[in-house]
Amino acid sequence: MAVDEHSDGAARKILLTGGSSGIGFQAATLLLQAGHKLIIPCRDGTTAALLRQRLSGSIDTPTCDLADLISIGRCADALLAKGEPIDTLVLNAGLQYSGMVEPRWSAQGFELTIAVNHLGHQALLQQLLPLLIRSTAPRLVVTASEVHDPTSAGGKVGLPAGLGDLAGLRQGPGALMLDGSGSFNAEKAYKDSKLCNLLMAREAERRLREQGIQLPVLAWSPGLVIPRSKGGFFRYSCSHNPVGQALFAFVARDLLRLTETPQRAGALLAGFAAGSKQHASGFHYLSNRVVGPGRLRFEASQPSAEACSDPLARLLWDLSAAAAGPKATFHISSY
Repeated sequence: MAVDEHSDGAARKILLTGGSSGIGFQAATLLLQAGHKLIIPCRDGTTAALLRQRLSGSIDTPTCDLADLISIGRCADALLAKGEPIDTLVLNAGLQYSGMVEPRWSAQGFELTIAVNHLGHQALLQQLLPLLIRSTAPRLVVTASEVHDPTSAGGKVGLPAGLGDLAGLRQGPGALMLDGSGSFNAEKAYKDSKLCNLLMAREAERRLREQGIQLPVLAWSPGLVIPRSKGGFFRYSCSHNPVGQALFAFVARDLLRLTETPQRAGALLAGFAAGSKQHASGFHYLSNRVVGPGRLRFEASQPSAEACSDPLARLLWDLSAAAAGPKATFHISSY
């Protein structure tokens, strides 16, 4: 898919998290080639400098560590001070340290998967909403995953996603899991974070719509993306079993042909960010489904039953805003 296949062709200012690697980097490359202006937050100056060496075009690389709410606040403050509208906000960054038995922690003491994949993104979204809705054609794009759905192929493997009554988030820093479980499971933490992505996206669209703000919100699942180069899907995985990782990649990608390429997934993401005429308003969820070996079909889908729970979406939003601190607790109605 070409970047502007479904867009109006106008140059947009796009903020893209996770643009220094994986499908985010592929999308950034295509977006710059198409003439769009990019803001790609990077977790530190070294990452930003390396990214600027690899990309050419109109690119801004502010420091923003999604594992540190203070860093997120500083980045948002700097962008708000400039006051320039953001046409598309793409919440794409994510980590998964599959296979680890011990949790890792954010700067504020939240389990790292939830902190980066969900809490950091909601904090960034809430703080940058004034710039987003200032655009004449704003849109929000969220990278989710089919593993949020316990009935999907990936969601059936291991413990299923499930947030319960969000007892862990109510507890605050130090909680092992969002549902309050007393033991840590890295795979479930990732699935739960992707469930949070969908709930957050739906709730953002609902709250804005109730305030009379029509903001297209597109959540999408790229499928299982495994690059041939080192990194990508496994860059946060447990390093003590590289043979197992390589075997899984070979079977899924080369034998069964169930995976998507970073290049094609990046092109899809770039197309969404550039502004799809097919999704002009409301909430939309699209998933990359395997219909046969080597055959994947991207189509409108229905999220899991839990992802469609309005009460859970409201609760998650409110608890996440409170956990993210004062800067993320203001109401959308104040805009």
